[in-house]
Amino acid sequence: MHLRPAILTLFLFCLSFNLQAETAPENLESTVNELDKPLYNPFIERYIIDELKQLRMEQQNLRVEFSREITDRQLRVAEISATYATDTVTYFFYLIAATSSVLLLVGWNSLRDIRNNIEGHAENKISKLIIDYESRLDDLEKGLLSKSAVIQENQQEIETTNEIQSYWLRAGQETSWEQKIKLYDQILELRPDSAEALTYKADAALELDNPQWAIALCNKALELDNENGHAFFQLACAFSDLKADHIAYDYLVRAIDISEEYRRQAAEESRFQHSPAIMQLLTPHAEETASSQPAD
Repeated sequence: MHLRPAILTLFLFCLSFNLQAETAPENLESTVNELDKPLYNPFIERYIIDELKQLRMEQQNLRVEFSREITDRQLRVAEISATYATDTVTYFFYLIAATSSVLLLVGWNSLRDIRNNIEGHAENKISKLIIDYESRLDDLEKGLLSKSAVIQENQQEIETTNEIQSYWLRAGQETSWEQKIKLYDQILELRPDSAEALTYKADAALELDNPQWAIALCNKALELDNENGHAFFQLACAFSDLKADHIAYDYLVRAIDISEEYRRQAAEESRFQHSPAIMQLLTPHAEETASSQPAD
């Protein structure tokens, strides 16, 4: 053990010598030629390695001993804690026993009164809790019933909408105007306030050469939606078929005020070609002349 510092010093000296040799490469060859003995002894190197190994083993043993010491201390602390908890519980039960003895000494009647008071208080508390939870359950049940009703209404509305959509698709594919009217009637049975179905039914009535019926349907649609441009357009077509061009002109102006698309549709209608006022309304400068041009 006393030789370790000297050996380590020798090893460090050899190491520093090697470093100096590396820093002077130009004198390396001359230094090697002048050497008369080895720079190190292999037995000394082996001894140094063994000493280093022994130091590592001792350090490992020290670490194990340190860990064992910490573990023992933790176990002692846990044992002390468990003993403290046990003693605390024991003292608590002693306290309860002493209290019970005092109550027995005071008298059984006092204990019975205390028990009755506790039971009464507990019953009151439980009754209040039961009433509170019953009220909450009632509110929850009402909320669930309300939401269930809303869900059912939404489901019914979805089914109705899908059915109406299927009727619209069939009406768009149908070539017979009579069949179209039947499909529009089925839509109106499901949705009586559908102004769109009324105006399309009026269109079918015009195609069947029944302008009076179309006018009645459009008026009913305007009662539901007074800004329905399609209804005004169908009224213009109906009154044009009845040769009431001045009324048709007014309704067509109102339709075009709602949407310029009706100007293009009117230009494609042959029923308006016999009216110069309407044809002038359909020209590119109709917006300037519509307010000043009287109807025929």
